[in-house]
Amino acid sequence: MSNLKQILESNKNYTDDFGEKANLPMPPGRKVSVLTCMDARLDPAKFMGLDEGDAHVIRNAGGRASEDAIRSLVISYKLLGTNEFYVIHHSDCGMESFTDKDMKEKFEGIENNSHIENIDWLTINNQQESVKSDVDKIKNHPLIPKDIPVHGFIFDVKTGKLNEVRT
Repeated sequence: MSNLKQILESNKNYTDDFGEKANLPMPPGRKVSVLTCMDARLDPAKFMGLDEGDAHVIRNAGGRASEDAIRSLVISYKLLGTNEFYVIHHSDCGMESFTDKDMKEKFEGIENNSHIENIDWLTINNQQESVKSDVDKIKNHPLIPKDIPVHGFIFDVKTGKLNEVRT
């Protein structure tokens, strides 16, 4: 069953109180970008104390520093003035439950699946190491200035706590 009716009603209620939000500038007010997982249990605005207009939030499966995520971070700082990045993975992540090989096997026997061989699914087998790897990838990317702080965290889905990962 579709959620469309409920979503449109919620949007109507939201627009009724939109008011001054129409005047928010495009650049994020707190000058931060957050790269995190698309998991529905994560709400960076709530667990980081952010309001609308405060930050760019980039989400993908696992919160990984994929080329597209880095493209968004580069646009965020270069065109919109962000000067601090947060990489936030989380406990109990679905990206820990399979491997690249598992994904490829799910497409076996399907016609025209040759492009599957070229996808790096960026699965996770160790949260600490994946955060360190993603922070390092961002810090060392040639289009990211060395003076932009890149912080790494693991969000605990059982407690709501952000646990810093030292890199």
